[in-house]
Amino acid sequence: MPGTRSGNPTMQAGLDRIGRIARLAALGVAVACVPWLAALPVYADAQAPQVVVLVVDGMINPATAEFFSRGLAQAQARGATLVVLKLDTPGGLDVSMRAIIKEILASTVPVATWVGPAGARAASAGTYIVYASHIAAMAPASNLGAATPVAIGALAPDSGVKPPADPAVGAAGPIDTMHEKVVNDAAAFLRSLAQLRGRNADFAERAVRQAHSLSAREALQAGVIDLIASDVDDLLRQVDGRAITLGASKVRLELAGAQVQTIVPDWRTGLLGVLSNPTVAVMLMMLGIYGLFIEVIHPGAALPGVAGGICLLLALYALHLLPVNWAGVGLILLGAALMIAEVFLPTFGVIGVGGIVALVVGGMMLIDADATGLAIPFPFLLGMAAVSATVIFGLGTFAARARRRPVVSGREGLIGAQGVVTWVDGQGAWAQVQGASWQVRSREPLAAGTAVRVEKVDGLTLEVSAAGQPRS
Repeated sequence: MPGTRSGNPTMQAGLDRIGRIARLAALGVAVACVPWLAALPVYADAQAPQVVVLVVDGMINPATAEFFSRGLAQAQARGATLVVLKLDTPGGLDVSMRAIIKEILASTVPVATWVGPAGARAASAGTYIVYASHIAAMAPASNLGAATPVAIGALAPDSGVKPPADPAVGAAGPIDTMHEKVVNDAAAFLRSLAQLRGRNADFAERAVRQAHSLSAREALQAGVIDLIASDVDDLLRQVDGRAITLGASKVRLELAGAQVQTIVPDWRTGLLGVLSNPTVAVMLMMLGIYGLFIEVIHPGAALPGVAGGICLLLALYALHLLPVNWAGVGLILLGAALMIAEVFLPTFGVIGVGGIVALVVGGMMLIDADATGLAIPFPFLLGMAAVSATVIFGLGTFAARARRRPVVSGREGLIGAQGVVTWVDGQGAWAQVQGASWQVRSREPLAAGTAVRVEKVDGLTLEVSAAGQPRS
């Protein structure tokens, strides 16, 4: 009947057991939920705005471009609200600068470039990056500008030194024409970035054509940058709530309580930055070649071969990073081969001089200075050629001296050797020469104890003369 307990004790015991199990299960679920409930505030913090700061301090090169690309991709994967590029650079490679700008223009996360800390600069390539960024900011006492593309080691466009006029090509000459092309291209590129971001296009033109520069305060007044910030936190406070054009849409920056992650270049990026210097690449190549050469002429030395192999591989990797002219690489290798061959071939310096010429010309051709803004300084090439020539011709001189020295071992080493006659019998005479007993013969009579000198080796018999009386 309803409201009465079952009369079956076994069934009642089973129901009680099920009840206890259900209560224990409910308790276990509650205990398991405690860590999840405690993690709720952490989850809320994870929804706070994320800001990634990328630090670039130094030349703009392939390593810098790779570092920026990896950092921007990491920020996009984390769903960052803003990427801040903390920039301090004297400039760098045009190709690397354009790679960074392409990343900024295609980014799904706003990029703010802050030229800082105080005293920093965004010269040359850095000016282009500032213009390309969604937000441009500078620290007090910083500057930007001087964006004229130049080749290191070349004459500056306003140096006052002009090439001689050539009636066939006009007063400017072909060198000025090439420079004009590069400057026009750079000016158009920076002007297009200014128009895209609504910044001062007139200064962009002057920065490229006349190498003008501005302080932070002047840049703000001229409409080149958006704001002046003393540090990253100050920058975030000022841009909080600002609407940014990102592609075809606008986004509003909500940065209250933002979590800031700073990413600095690691050792790999630093190493790649050093290898991106064309001067270092050529130096490593020559060290690698000479190290392997020393290992070949002195097998088993080990250290020159190992060090040379490492240097050569690093040089090849560095050349892979740089836009090199492989004809220049070939000339450098040919020059090194010719200078090494000079040690072994009796050409009296002809191929050695040819090797030096090939080395210098190859170094001049190695890097396209107009495309990269970098070149191997000509004094460095001359110094490297002079050191190589000194080493090669020094080795050649030592080899020539060694060849002129008399042989002091073997059959030839016996000629002119002194000895003493030890005994004489009816079958001939024997003498002690260089610690060995030899049968000797002579036109003069020999007696035991006579000092003799070897004049000729005939099989196992020495022709001798009395010491101090060489044969005529």
